[in-house]
Amino acid sequence: MMKIGITCYPTVGGSGVIATELGKLLAEAGHEIHFISSSIPFRLDNFHPRIFYHEVEINHYPVFQYPPYDLALTSKMAEIIDQEQLDILHVHYAMPHAICAILAREIASHNVKIVTTLHGTDITVLGIDTTFKKMIKYAIEQSDATTAVSKSLVNQTKEMLQVNKEIEVIYNFVNESEYVKANQPLLKQQYGIAQDEKVMIHISNFRKVKRVQDVIYTFQRVRDSVKSKLLLVGDGPEYSSMQKLVHELHLVDDVIFLGKQNNISKLLSISDVLLLLSEKESFGLVLLEANSCEVPCIATNVGGIPEVIKHGETGYLVDLGDINQSALYCIDILTDETERIRLSKNARTHARKTFHSNAIVKQYLTVYDKVLSEGITE
Repeated sequence: MMKIGITCYPTVGGSGVIATELGKLLAEAGHEIHFISSSIPFRLDNFHPRIFYHEVEINHYPVFQYPPYDLALTSKMAEIIDQEQLDILHVHYAMPHAICAILAREIASHNVKIVTTLHGTDITVLGIDTTFKKMIKYAIEQSDATTAVSKSLVNQTKEMLQVNKEIEVIYNFVNESEYVKANQPLLKQQYGIAQDEKVMIHISNFRKVKRVQDVIYTFQRVRDSVKSKLLLVGDGPEYSSMQKLVHELHLVDDVIFLGKQNNISKLLSISDVLLLLSEKESFGLVLLEANSCEVPCIATNVGGIPEVIKHGETGYLVDLGDINQSALYCIDILTDETERIRLSKNARTHARKTFHSNAIVKQYLTVYDKVLSEGITE
């Protein structure tokens, strides 16, 4: 049995979902899990006797213009390392979590191993900022082990930061018991969707990089040929501008803004196709969630997406900004039931075979065992 500390962003987002689900599965496997974050991770919703939560409290000091969260996190990490005698501190994101973990290791009396998982934004956004470049490289190199959620992200990290350290690819996963296609006969009706209408869905944090406008323009073309509705799930900076665009295109009656939702698997169960037309994407967890619920996806051929979607088998890949092609693929799926069923079944099989949670957890356990058996990183 290992004692494992986990630090992640507690809010909605792929990294927080993966970190929390991983902790829950590790606890079920008999390990003791200690979450260290500013608030309880949103997926940590059920009691488990081997899961503990330690809150990072932020104090306000007149000398600081902004509360020093990084220092508070470091202090809490060091406290829990010693108090609980942690074997592993698994942090999600190099900035700031790995940096805090490395400093906490120096402060703590008990020896702990640090495992850092890169999810994308710490490389694709912060990694191009010269202010943080050396710091992120340092965080990766001083971790006892570093993993990334796709081969694409590994290559990008090594290219941008000139990192020589081995970075192991461990893909994301979903909770198979939650993400399964379910019969939802009344849900379409509750959203005002006719039974004979097809459903397209997009789920994101509505940032510019997600290019939600491309999803809306794709739907506009599809709706001219297929009786359909578009579900837009999530919230973020572009939410208001996307509502304005829908009004300008006279699509108000057919585009349903749902905001943030917890019942993602239920919404996927009434959907016929998911669109993710992002400019950048290190993995695209929502694609895996959709595939697990037997929903074929149309996504841009960027970043780690081609590692998730098998073109022509589980969905289709399009070039960035190619709205016409994404619309044509959508129409094919929505009008050819045989094709939709073929893609749906392939998608579920691929999700369960390549990204099964049991296999992913075993990969992380192998990493933990390896660093525990090695000497302290210099």
